[in-house]
Amino acid sequence: MASLKIALGNYGLTKPLKDGSVRAAGLELEYVPVDAIVPAMRRMVRGLEFDICEMAFTTYLCAKAYGKPITAIPVFITRNFHHWAIFYNVQSGIKTPKDLEGRTVGVNRGYTVTTGLWARGILQSEYSVDLRKITWAPTDEEHVAEYKAPANVDLSYRGQPLAELLGSGKLPAAVGDVRFNSPDAHPHVQPDVQPLIPDARNAGFAYFRKTGVYPINHGLVVKDSLLKANPGLGKELFDAFRAAKKIYMARLDAGENLSPADETVLALKRVVGDPFPLGVSDPKGPNRKALETMVQFAVDQQVIPKAFSVEELFAPGTLDLE
Repeated sequence: MASLKIALGNYGLTKPLKDGSVRAAGLELEYVPVDAIVPAMRRMVRGLEFDICEMAFTTYLCAKAYGKPITAIPVFITRNFHHWAIFYNVQSGIKTPKDLEGRTVGVNRGYTVTTGLWARGILQSEYSVDLRKITWAPTDEEHVAEYKAPANVDLSYRGQPLAELLGSGKLPAAVGDVRFNSPDAHPHVQPDVQPLIPDARNAGFAYFRKTGVYPINHGLVVKDSLLKANPGLGKELFDAFRAAKKIYMARLDAGENLSPADETVLALKRVVGDPFPLGVSDPKGPNRKALETMVQFAVDQQVIPKAFSVEELFAPGTLDLE
């Protein structure tokens, strides 16, 4: 059997797979060395360089809209709340989210980045911000090269460090993790740069309690040609991730040698219950709710031209997996 190249980031959830503690039954997986997963996502949607790849879910939606021959299975590798990801310069005169209207707001990396999508969706749905009244300024290209941004996206800031734009006041606000551009973007280093939503962590938890939405960041995609050649591939991968999750959750429950990332997962677990729910079979489950919300945000923000149903997004044979 030929081995399948798979690109995954390095997390507690993926460690049992990458270190060989869990093996996918019937599959020979070659884990491509990955220091940062974001460039691998771009390589996947532009050149199909891997057989299986972790994928930012908004990038996947965009890729699907442009007919890229990849399909997701209902495994969700990273997720979090995004109220923290809206920053402003305190010298800008901005006091509330509504004050963003009429301004140019930076976006870390591309307009279609998943954190940016969730942050804008939160501004719209929770704080009644009219996203059409804001000019969005991404600082990098989109993963999906064919994507055409809406008219209120200004591409002239591409290639400029978002942290510097925000810290200098050239841009009054931004969405996304500005620390991706520069470690100096942290508010403790640049006191003029602060989160716009106070107590953002608890605001995110309150959002979950009110809406039931537990945001998805990254999923897993597979080449369509492989799914067609091996209809059981999706289930085999799903079962492997389920086994890896069991090992990781047992390690978290033991509470030994926990990293800051592990502590974050435990904090999420105390609020949402299962921090890594898999599958989409439950019509009232957390994954369906998150996916439907994300798709609607993507349509509202002109990331995709029309909505996908949940059934359209996942490989046949994986929709009933639990």
